Amino acid sequence: MLTAKYFNAAGEPGEAFQLPEELFDGVVNDAVLHQVVKAILANRRQGNASTKTRANVSGGARKPWKQKGTGRARQGTIRAPHWRGGGIVFGPHPRSYHQDVPRKVKALARRSAFNTKAQGEQVTVIERLAFDAPKTREAVGLLGKMGVAGAKRVLVLTDGNNETVFRSFRNLPNVEVLPFAQASAYDVMKARQLVIEASALQSAVPAEEVVNA
Repeated sequence: MLTAKYFNAAGEPGEAFQLPEELFDGVVNDAVLHQVVKAILANRRQGNASTKTRANVSGGARKPWKQKGTGRARQGTIRAPHWRGGGIVFGPHPRSYHQDVPRKVKALARRSAFNTKAQGEQVTVIERLAFDAPKTREAVGLLGKMGVAGAKRVLVLTDGNNETVFRSFRNLPNVEVLPFAQASAYDVMKARQLVIEASALQSAVPAEEVVNA
């Protein structure tokens, strides 16, 4: 069974926390993980790059000079692709990059991402994130006590939406806060350290059903 470092709400260390087998089963499916992360990134693309063909460029309704007798190559329009300001050949046009992924494949990729972090000792469990009011200083101090303040990217996973926790961490450029159920495989993989509320792990199986890519 995989374990993680455990801290109470004050940031004091405790015994190793046994991660639930429903989510941390130790199996990493690299192929599925790659497929889902690629799909998530593809679905974030806007696909609005656009160029004009010779049919869309204004001007060029008549021949720039007569067909014969000038000594120059014949030309039909100044909006041909080889002219400056002419149309673009095979340029990009608006399109959708969306990729559909089955729900169970997303869930498998998410478990693989969590297992990868747990095996790399990059998971920290905290009893609860309790701030009386949004305080960035307290948030920084808590991360320091847990030993993750120096990580390049920290993902804090809360048990549901917690506005106070979000506002406490939002000014830290290397910290992102998400509800546990909304964290995708990509969100987990791009983080260097995970900080998870213990209560969020108690409902690991329902969270698998809710997450979307």
